[in-house]
Amino acid sequence: MSDKIEFDIELESDHIEWLESKVNQYDLNNVSKALRILLDYSILDANDEEIFSEENIRCRHC
Repeated sequence: MSDKIEFDIELESDHIEWLESKVNQYDLNNVSKALRILLDYSILDANDEEIFSEENIRCRHC
């Protein structure tokens, strides 16, 4: 049973282009699926300290 909720998010155009490239590369349904995969990986397997450390938090568009 799906518990998906629609959610608006602002992304830069190159973020969308990269996600779209992953959709094509891995034959995913859409960009939403690609983003959910990234979030699930982050939640289950990634190290929060590594992702959100001061050395890694950066904005290429600021």
